[in-house]
Amino acid sequence: MLEDRTTEASSPTRWPAAYPHGYAVVDVETTGLARDDRIISAAVYRLDARGEVEDHWYTLVNPERDPGPVWIHGLTSEVLEGAPLFADIAEEFAARLADRVLVAHNAVFDWQMIAREYARAEREAPVRQRLCTIALSKELGLPLPNHKLESLAAHFGVVQRRAHHALDDARVLAEAFRPSLRAAAQGGVRLPLLECRPLTEWQDRPAPRIGRQAGGGGYGGYRPGTWRPARKRPACPYPNPGRYEEGERLKQGMRVAFSGDTSVERELLEDRATEAGLHVATSLSRLTSLLVTNDPGSGTSKAVKARQYGTPVVDEAAFGQLLADVEPASEE
Repeated sequence: MLEDRTTEASSPTRWPAAYPHGYAVVDVETTGLARDDRIISAAVYRLDARGEVEDHWYTLVNPERDPGPVWIHGLTSEVLEGAPLFADIAEEFAARLADRVLVAHNAVFDWQMIAREYARAEREAPVRQRLCTIALSKELGLPLPNHKLESLAAHFGVVQRRAHHALDDARVLAEAFRPSLRAAAQGGVRLPLLECRPLTEWQDRPAPRIGRQAGGGGYGGYRPGTWRPARKRPACPYPNPGRYEEGERLKQGMRVAFSGDTSVERELLEDRATEAGLHVATSLSRLTSLLVTNDPGSGTSKAVKARQYGTPVVDEAAFGQLLADVEPASEE
């Protein structure tokens, strides 16, 4: 049971009428971050309109493939082999999400993984809106050193017990979300809600079956410190269309650089960018289309050059949103 760290005196006297009536705080652990990666565990804390916990739920999921970075999530092939398939838990998962706003840390990632799993199961996730706690912390102006979950938890005095375990991460986020929600209500802050558009079709590429454990070599042989069989990325096949413009879509071929701490592993963000058809640049030049950083005012060489060159800058959460809808390269 979560402890209530608020008092009646600190509760807002008038709750914003436009706020949602319920939330589903979600965390999923996955085999990686690529479009063909799979969910291996999921947890949901259901909260009422004011962030009070109603119940929670957790399940393992058999991904039918290599489990990926076992050294992070701790879920081996042997553990997952007897777990239910996503199709087997889809109905229960949907019941936990129905008629609620999905809340997650870097919510675009959790939503995309969930939407893909439902599309594979030829179903539709009952989610219409999501709320990213990274975006909410920015709206509230929380003095966080970075946008990692552990920093948000520490700010609200929430103790993490098992980082990268879906149930504990969801618990931590639920505890941190409640005071965030109440602070937003007290300050009349508009919640950064975004629309969720379910996938309706899906086609998987061949993937290593579960049982071919990490470190075994061959196809799907993950190694500590990496998330993909090969770290050398192929050259971007698309020409650079120029700089990113605020309010527009990213376009395949754009050169993207990263700087500073991120809530998601840097290499995984770079992988997602590459898979979307972007050119991941290791340095920043006048040709760079976009810099992704959560601290644009820092003194890193990339941030300094971005200011000098006038390179567009977005944070990690905004970049995650942009990755969901990258414009195809122009045909010659």
